[in-house]
Amino acid sequence: MNIRELSAEPRTALGKGAVGRLRRRGLVPAILYGAGNAPVPLAVAPLEVQRALRAHAAGGVLVGLRLPGEAELRPAVVRDLQFHPVRDSLIHIDFQAVRMDEEITVEVPVHVTGEAAGVRDQNGVLAILMRTVEVSCLPSQIPERIDIDVSALRIHDVATVADLRLPEGVRVTTPSTQPVVTVAPPMAEEVAPVAAAPAAEPEVVTERKPKEEEEAKGKEEGKAKK
Repeated sequence: MNIRELSAEPRTALGKGAVGRLRRRGLVPAILYGAGNAPVPLAVAPLEVQRALRAHAAGGVLVGLRLPGEAELRPAVVRDLQFHPVRDSLIHIDFQAVRMDEEITVEVPVHVTGEAAGVRDQNGVLAILMRTVEVSCLPSQIPERIDIDVSALRIHDVATVADLRLPEGVRVTTPSTQPVVTVAPPMAEEVAPVAAAPAAEPEVVTERKPKEEEEAKGKEEGKAKK
């Protein structure tokens, strides 16, 4: 992996007011920590960060921080990106300083290659169960992505972490049995509901009121006496 150079400047003023002034200048606050050094508050240009990271918004990208007055770059990996919940703009970045001769653990995107047989021949649906995996390697060997070939997968087949194509010098720390991608069966067609049979009309039962029954009984007894 080529190291991506990123300009940064130290920031001495902290607090909400200072951050607001920083953002009005088109910069965002950041912090650099690790490698046995005290945390260093920084300011960086968000557009420059996005160009450096490209599609790796999840972090784990190696960058070289260029600070004023320093001849050498400070190698670091992006550990966290914070975005505004409404505007979706970058508002803060965490950098972890690294040593180029020591292994680090980072998250790397998983990239699917090939067309699954279960999708092509059986109308199945490819389901990606894991978007990133955790790997350990030297900072200079961090891969931009890790491929997994799904060409042989048929319906109900599962590809696991053990099926990933790992570059030389990279080892996965995610459990090897963890499922990464599978081919699900096609969704069943919706069955039209059967129309319910019309309900039978209720039987109407006529009942006499108690007063009406007494009057009718009296009339019948009067006729009998005659």
